[in-house]
Amino acid sequence: MRPMSRGERALVQWLKERCQAARLRVPIGLGDDMAAVRLAGQQVLVSADMLMEGVDYVTAEHSPIQIGRKALACGLSDCAAMAVRPMAALVSLALPSDWTMEQAQGLYEGMRPLEEAFDCPVVGGDTNSWSHPLAVDVIVVAQPWPGVRPVRRDGARPADGLYVSGPLGGSRLGRHLDFEPRVQMARRLAEALGDDLRAMLDISDGLALDLSRLCEASGTGAEIEVERVRNGALHADAQQAASNDGRSALEHGLHDGEDFELLAACGRSDDEIETPAGRWVRIGRIVESGLALIDGGERTPLEPRGWEHWK
Repeated sequence: MRPMSRGERALVQWLKERCQAARLRVPIGLGDDMAAVRLAGQQVLVSADMLMEGVDYVTAEHSPIQIGRKALACGLSDCAAMAVRPMAALVSLALPSDWTMEQAQGLYEGMRPLEEAFDCPVVGGDTNSWSHPLAVDVIVVAQPWPGVRPVRRDGARPADGLYVSGPLGGSRLGRHLDFEPRVQMARRLAEALGDDLRAMLDISDGLALDLSRLCEASGTGAEIEVERVRNGALHADAQQAASNDGRSALEHGLHDGEDFELLAACGRSDDEIETPAGRWVRIGRIVESGLALIDGGERTPLEPRGWEHWK
């Protein structure tokens, strides 16, 4: 028997085929940013994010407050990706055995401003210690905003515009630690567009890779317009990162990841979409198949490259 290729994506696909929960009880299962479970007639959404030393933070460089903030922000970004309302969080810690009480408390102190800003208190979890580096796991529980359905990844259609909620690239210069979860931007876009908001996810692993996931779920392809990205969707950090390593700013914008901006497929073709919570910039469109860059009328394949765990 030929062994399966390994990687996060391959494992998730295997789990999707294996775990066939009843749709009435689990209306949204594996494959989206959050799962949805129906409890007592109400839809409850839940996500889990594990952050680890050397991948998401470096404890020799980043404070417990910075690490704690990022851990909760990642869970809140899942809520933004689905345009749902965060309600509560559970935090589980694997603390290094030589950590002090003050360091452990610092993780929770880092979460506190986001708990208050998004009305999402930490209500429980688990604490362990071991002779290994810090690991933090955050579960966020959410529910739909009134009148807004959760937005999935699988609704994109050919001719939809592709929009981002903010500039991309170079997040590892520090922005990956203090990003603002786009919960309100997602809510206001969903309220403004209704069914014209076809599909959405957060850009955690790189624009190209996460776009490929949206297209795979929707059974479509996509074209990214290079000029639109260069003129309206590259962060100044992408330019700085390019100066540091010689890769182009566009490369950083397409593949870096950890931006935690939102990528949305919308039944619109406007250059921008203005909402009370912020501006969305169009960077391309959904097509029938394939991933491509359009630059000066020339079409070249776009490699779905970014960060993937366990590859």
